Amino acid sequence: MVRINTDDRNLRRWESEYPEKFSSLEEAFSHIHRGDRIFVGTGCGKPQYLVSEMVRYVEAHPKAFFDAEVLDLWTLGVSPYLSDDVKRNFRINSFFISDPTRKAVNEGLADYTAIFLSQVPDLFYRRVVPIDVALVQTSLPDHHGYMSLGISVDIVRAAVDSAGVVICQPNVNMPRTHGDTFVHIDDVSFILPCDEPLLEYNTEVVDDIAQRIGKYVSNLIEDGATIQVGYGKIPNAILANLKDKRHLGVHTELLSDGVVDLMKLGVIDNHKKEIDRHKTVASFCMGKRSTYEHISDHPGIEFRPVQYTNNPMIIARNPKMTAINSALQIDLTGQATAESIGKTFYSGIGGQADFMRGAVLAPHGKSILVLQSTAQNGEVSRIVPMLTEGSGVSLVRGDVHYVVTEYGIAYLHGKNTRERAMELISIAHPKFKPWLLREAKALNLIYKDQAYIPGERGQYPEELETYRTTKKGLEIMLRPVRISDEPLLKDFFYSLSDQSIYRRFISVRKDMPHERLQEFVVIDYTREMVILAVIGEEGKQTVIGVGQYGIDEQTHTAEVGLVVRDDYQNRGIGSTLLDYLTYLAKRAGLHGFSAEVLVENQPMLHLFEKGGFTIEKHREAGVYELRMLFS
Repeated sequence: MVRINTDDRNLRRWESEYPEKFSSLEEAFSHIHRGDRIFVGTGCGKPQYLVSEMVRYVEAHPKAFFDAEVLDLWTLGVSPYLSDDVKRNFRINSFFISDPTRKAVNEGLADYTAIFLSQVPDLFYRRVVPIDVALVQTSLPDHHGYMSLGISVDIVRAAVDSAGVVICQPNVNMPRTHGDTFVHIDDVSFILPCDEPLLEYNTEVVDDIAQRIGKYVSNLIEDGATIQVGYGKIPNAILANLKDKRHLGVHTELLSDGVVDLMKLGVIDNHKKEIDRHKTVASFCMGKRSTYEHISDHPGIEFRPVQYTNNPMIIARNPKMTAINSALQIDLTGQATAESIGKTFYSGIGGQADFMRGAVLAPHGKSILVLQSTAQNGEVSRIVPMLTEGSGVSLVRGDVHYVVTEYGIAYLHGKNTRERAMELISIAHPKFKPWLLREAKALNLIYKDQAYIPGERGQYPEELETYRTTKKGLEIMLRPVRISDEPLLKDFFYSLSDQSIYRRFISVRKDMPHERLQEFVVIDYTREMVILAVIGEEGKQTVIGVGQYGIDEQTHTAEVGLVVRDDYQNRGIGSTLLDYLTYLAKRAGLHGFSAEVLVENQPMLHLFEKGGFTIEKHREAGVYELRMLFS
């Protein structure tokens, strides 16, 4: 370790004015007593020098104190107080489990306190959990005597305010950040300067699966939204896919490299926020050195304690608040765990529930849960019938609007349990879908006769999704039908007039029960195609037209049919659907279409005649039988 350069004038000035604070390590650590609670700064703001020297002090004075409780939020780097050599002196108690503490917690050698992160400061202030000694890292003192908590304010602010003894480590590498970050020399007990590199947090490289999830999520984030994003390769992929967005704001717990990158690009400008306008608000930062350098003395970034950043009522004051968090497992009813794998503690409650609930309460807010569809190299499904026994429920069913895997987006908000189960099954890994369907039936979550096409034949062809503008200027999305679209199609068919139903199906039957709807949503995409024309955003779509064809393998043609909602007819939807079905049929190597059209259905007959086909027409019993070859 290297002492701060004594040429720093501010430091030399304060050292001369407060010699008793700039004392020795021995003097500072002599104020720790047996049974004390010792708080250690969070994550990348961890005062490594102080921690290492405290353990050395105990090793040199093994009876100086014992049974001390080390409190922290997020342990990174070397944690010597976890060593067997000092287990009589220290026992860690963490508010969030990370890699260094996970094994110890699950073996009963360390403790975990399950609590919403936003509530931790209150424990300190009310002395429900009194802090005797706080070890924190700060920036160098300025000419007013103020030091900044830098990249770690979160629960550190409350620990400093309430601790009996505050030992701080000024470090030239700690950024001076704005917000509720400043501590005056008067308010600390000991100052032990030491320069050392700050801990850096490097996530895994973004892979194809994370990239697919990131792309899906980017489609859900609106211009002008205020976002909160967690940590890991999937959140990094999400942020990397937002480069084309405009006027995003940030109100988050964690400030990451990806957020700073978007600030540099001007994507995040916080112009549309209604509180803390023009400010990126965060609680702590974990990232690269370049990120720390960028945020230093940045007037557009404010670090606030978690009782502010994570307060659901404050979060909810941000219109279009969009909270994006990850999970370890979700069941078919929509309840999820992010903190344990069965009976094994993995992370913690943290701030996820605070942000997701805040987003749900915000005007036009969205809560988005992301997860890879499988774990353990594809051997285990993360979407399960019911959460594994012992799992902590991090998010209740009402906290989740969207769930995103690499296989698509499921919208759960306002859906009944049957619809939720089908939505989640539709975005599960294909090899687990038959199992999930069987289990869902056994749990009475879905119809007992729910059909399914296994394998590639029933796998949703996402690549066929496209956007079109009709000749009348209506913007629509064309996409294949999904197995979870039954409620949408039910609403569509019951919106049709009796005349439209009769013309499409040449039948007076007007009901559309589940058994009949399955014929439209459970299809073999290699033998038939159903294309929906939809408007509205993901999760709140309305079907305004349906086109389908079924292949006759002997003639290499397909029977085609179309129907458009009455209130959207004569707006070019039918011709747009037919053009796209024709494109798909040609791509599949078909030679043409066949169709049956009532003689009275002149609009449909006219539509086919304008389709550019070579048409053979035969009339029988009030019905035209059409054979339409492609040009």
